[in-house]
Amino acid sequence: MPTAPQTTDELFQALSENDRRPYGRSRTVTAEELVDAAEQFGEPEPLAYALLELQEAYTYGAEPRKSPVVFARLLNLFDEQPDVFDERLRHMLFWRFKWVANALRALPEVPMESLRQWLTEMRDRYVKAGLDLQPYYGQAYQLAAHVGEDTALAYELWAGRTRSRLSDCEACEICERALYHLAAGDDERALRTWEPVLAGKESCQEEPARSVSYALLPLLRTGDADRARELHLSGYRACRRNPSMSGEVGRHLEFCALTGNEARGLELLAENRSLFEEVDSPQDLFDFLTGVEVLLQRVEPLGHGELPAAGYAGRTWTVAGLRAELRGRADDLAARFDARNGTMAHTDRRRARLDRAPLLDALELTLRTRSLDDVAPAAPVTEPAARTAAAVPESLPELILQARALDEQGHPDAQTCWARLRTLVAAGDYTHPDDPAVGPLVQLRADLLDNEASRAGHKDEFAVAADLHEEAAGLYDDAGMPAHAALAHACALLAAAEIPAAEGAHAAETKAAALTTTHASMVRLHEQTAGLAPYQEARLLQLRATVLGLRLQTSGSEEHVAPVFAEVELLHAFATRHDIAGQISGALLLRASTHALSGDLPTAVSEIDGLLDRLKVHGPAWHVPRTLGLRGRLQLGLQDAQAAHADLAEGLRLGADWPADAVNTGRFHSDLAEASMHLGRPDEALRHLTRSAELDLRRGSRTDAFCTYSNAAQLSLDLGRIEDCIALLDSLLAEPDVAAKELDDRLVAQLRLTRARALHAGEDLKAATTEFVALAAESAGWDDDPGSHAMIAAETAVLLGESGEFERAREAANQALAAHARAPRYEHLSNCLRELARLQAQQQGSDGLADALARLADAGRVADEARAADYEARGRSLDTALAYEHGRVNAYAGEYEDALSALEKALALLGEPGPEQDHAGEWAECVRLAGAVEGIYLKRPAPALTRLDAAISRLTALGHTEETEPLTSLAARLRDEE
Repeated sequence: MPTAPQTTDELFQALSENDRRPYGRSRTVTAEELVDAAEQFGEPEPLAYALLELQEAYTYGAEPRKSPVVFARLLNLFDEQPDVFDERLRHMLFWRFKWVANALRALPEVPMESLRQWLTEMRDRYVKAGLDLQPYYGQAYQLAAHVGEDTALAYELWAGRTRSRLSDCEACEICERALYHLAAGDDERALRTWEPVLAGKESCQEEPARSVSYALLPLLRTGDADRARELHLSGYRACRRNPSMSGEVGRHLEFCALTGNEARGLELLAENRSLFEEVDSPQDLFDFLTGVEVLLQRVEPLGHGELPAAGYAGRTWTVAGLRAELRGRADDLAARFDARNGTMAHTDRRRARLDRAPLLDALELTLRTRSLDDVAPAAPVTEPAARTAAAVPESLPELILQARALDEQGHPDAQTCWARLRTLVAAGDYTHPDDPAVGPLVQLRADLLDNEASRAGHKDEFAVAADLHEEAAGLYDDAGMPAHAALAHACALLAAAEIPAAEGAHAAETKAAALTTTHASMVRLHEQTAGLAPYQEARLLQLRATVLGLRLQTSGSEEHVAPVFAEVELLHAFATRHDIAGQISGALLLRASTHALSGDLPTAVSEIDGLLDRLKVHGPAWHVPRTLGLRGRLQLGLQDAQAAHADLAEGLRLGADWPADAVNTGRFHSDLAEASMHLGRPDEALRHLTRSAELDLRRGSRTDAFCTYSNAAQLSLDLGRIEDCIALLDSLLAEPDVAAKELDDRLVAQLRLTRARALHAGEDLKAATTEFVALAAESAGWDDDPGSHAMIAAETAVLLGESGEFERAREAANQALAAHARAPRYEHLSNCLRELARLQAQQQGSDGLADALARLADAGRVADEARAADYEARGRSLDTALAYEHGRVNAYAGEYEDALSALEKALALLGEPGPEQDHAGEWAECVRLAGAVEGIYLKRPAPALTRLDAAISRLTALGHTEETEPLTSLAARLRDEE
C-alpha cells in the first residue's frame, strides 16, 4: 500500500480496491495494513469493516490459524458497541461464525473440547439473537463427518431443517449433501444431488470447483467418462494455484493418476508447486499431499521413479524422492488429526485413496495427450511399427560396415546403427577395430559427424548442419578420402543455401541468386573430384538438382524450370545406368515436384502415378509413403480433398513401418488436417494437428510445433471447445523454454492472445481482461508491428468496456487509434469503437450518451479513412454499421427520434434484400429495431406496423421465412397494445 489512508473515505476506497484483488499474500498484507490504518481513526465502524476484510483474506488465503483471532476482535467490538453493527454488519458477523468453525476443524492442534465449545458459543449466540439454528446444525454435522462419527443423526438434524438467511449458500449445501451420499457408497445418488451445481445452476466463491473435484471419480465409476473429462478441464482451471483450494487440486491430480494421465498429472503438479509453501491449513495440505502421493505412487512403479518432480523449494526432487518425503509428512498429519479426533478417520481415508486401483487405462483428457515416455529427458520419437527393423550387429566391425552400407542406400535403418555407434564411440573405453575393411577411427568420426549434420538439416537447423558437414569433410580429407570429402562439402553448400535469408523487398531475388552460385560451386566440385563411387556421383547429381529445385521454388520464374528438368534427367539417366533404385525414385519424385512448381499439377500427378507403379515392383519400399504424401498434397492443390485424404491416410499407414523422421510423419498429420477441413471434418483435423505438433516437438522442431499447436488452439476455439483450447494453451505456456523466454516472443504472444479470447468466450471476463491488458502493454513496444498492437488494444478496450471500466477502455481505444494511424486496421477499429459506444450507452443510459457519441465520432473518422483508401469491409459496410450503432446508442439513451433517424439511414444504406443478396437477416433486424423504437418508445404504432408488414411481405416473397419471425412477433405485440 503506497500511502496509508488519511480519511475514512479513503479507507473505504482502499478496502473496496483490495476486495477486487485475487486472494494471496499481496491482498492479505494490504488487509493487515488497512486494519492498522483503521485503528488510527478511533472509529468502530471502519475498524469493523477492515477486520472483516482481513478475516476474509486469511480465510481464502489458506491461513486458518489467523482467522479466529481476527474474528475474536470483531466479536469483542460487537459486544462492546452493538449499536455500531447495522443490519449488514450484523449479518456478516453471524455468518462468519461458520468460518471460524471451519478454521478450527482444519487445525489438529486445537483440542476437540475447544471445537465443541465453539459450536456451543455459536448456538448460544444465535439463540440470543433470535436466529434460526439450521447453520449451527450444519456445522455440527460437518464436525461429525470430519471426526468420522456416525453421521446419520447429525445429517438429519441439519438436512431436515428449512434453510435460513444465514445458511451456507445452496451450492455449498448441495455439495455437503452429495458428500454424505458419497461416503455411504451411493455414487448415483450423490451425482443426482450434485447435478444443479455441476450443471452451473448453483454457484458461489468455491463452487462448482469444489463439487467438481469430488465428482470426478464417481462419474468414472458410473460410466460417464466424457462428463468427467469435461468437468476436469473446467474445474481444474477454477482451482489451480489457489492455496485455499489445494485439496481440490490434489483430487484433480488423483483423477489424472487413475485415468492413465500420469504425464498430465506431473505437468499440473509443476504448475502448482507453490502450494507446497503457501498452504498454511493442515487439513487442506493433508488433502493436497495425499492427492500428490496417489499420482507419484502410480508413476514410480511404471519405471519412472527418476523423473523430475516439482516439490518443496530448496532442492531438486525426483518422483521417488518426493514420494518418500510426502509419505512421511502426510502420515504425520493424519496421525495428528486422528489423535485430536479420537478416531482413525484420517488414516483410513488416506489409505482408501492410496489403495484405489486405476479406473481407466487411458482417458484422453486434453488435446495434448502425452505419456510418461514423452516427458522423460531425450524422449525418442516412437511410432507403432508393423515391420521389424534390421537387426543391429553385435560385432563392432559388422556394425560399422552395416551402417555404411545402409547409408549408401538411404535406408532408414541406418539411423539405428549410427545411434548405437555414437554411443559406443563416446564411451571412455572405446577401442577402434584394427580392421582394414573398417578403416581408421578418423573415418568413423567423419561418418558420425556427417550423419549428425544430416539430422540437423532434417530439423531445419541449417547453419548447424553446414558447419558439421564442413567439419566432416575436413576429417575425410585427413583420412585420405577425397570423394567422401567432396560429398560432405556439397552437402554443406546445400545446407548453407537453405539458411533463411533476411526479409526484405528483394529477399527472394537475393536467395535465388545465392542458389545459382551454390549450383555453380557444386558443378565445379563435381567436375574436379575424381574417384567418385556411383552412389556418390548419384548423390552429387541429386544435390545439384535439389538446389535448382529450391531456386525455382524461391523465384517462381519460368526460366528456372528447364534447368531443373535438365539436372533431373542427368540424375535419372545416371541412376538407371548404374541401377541405383533409390536415386531413380528420387529423380522421378523431383521431376513430379518440378511439374507441380511450374503449375502443371495434372502432369505432376500422372508422374507420381507412374512412380508408385515402379516402387511397387522395384522399391525402395520406404519411398512409397512420401510419394503418396506428395500425391496427396497435389490432390489438395487440385481441390480433390477426398482423393488427397485417401492418399495421405494410406501414406501414414505405410509410414508406420518406418521411423517417423524417415517419412516425416508430422507432415502427413498436418496435410491430413488440411484435407479433413476441406471435407468438413474439423474434429478429425484437430486430432491431426495436435499429433503433428507433438511429433515436431519430439524431434526438436519447437517453433514449428508451437505454430501448429497455435493453429490447433484456434481451431478448437472456433469449434466451441473452449476448455480444450484453454487447457492446451496452459500446457504450452508452462513449457520451460516459454517460461525462460527462449521461444519467439511474438509466437508466445499469439498463444496468449488466443487463450485470452478463449477465456472471454468462456465468460471468464476477469481473467480475459487481465491477459488482454498485459498483452496490450507489451505490444505497445512492437515498433515493427503497430497493426498487431492496434488489434490487441482494440480488443482490450472492448473487454474493459464489458467490465464497466470506461475510462481505462477509452485509454486503450486511444492506443489502438494511435497504432492504427501507423498501420491501418479499419474494420477492427470500427468494430471496437462501435461496441464501446454500445456498451457505455447500454450500461449508463443517458449519462453515458456523450462519451458513447464521442466513440462513434471516432468510428466515423475511421470509416472516412477506409472510404478514402478504397477499403472494403468483409461484412456490411462500415458506414452502414455506424448508422445502425447510432440507432442503438440513441435508443439506449432514450433519444428515440435520433435513434429512428439513424436506423432509417442504416436501412437506406443497406438497401432492401433481393433474391441474390445475403443481408436479409441484418436488414430484418434493423427493421425490427426501427419498429420497436417507433411503435413502442415513440408510441406511433400505425407507421411502425406499416413498416413491419411491408418488411414481412418482402422477406416472405423472397423465401426468408426465418427472418420474418421476430418481425411478426413485434407486429403482434403492437396490435395487442392498440
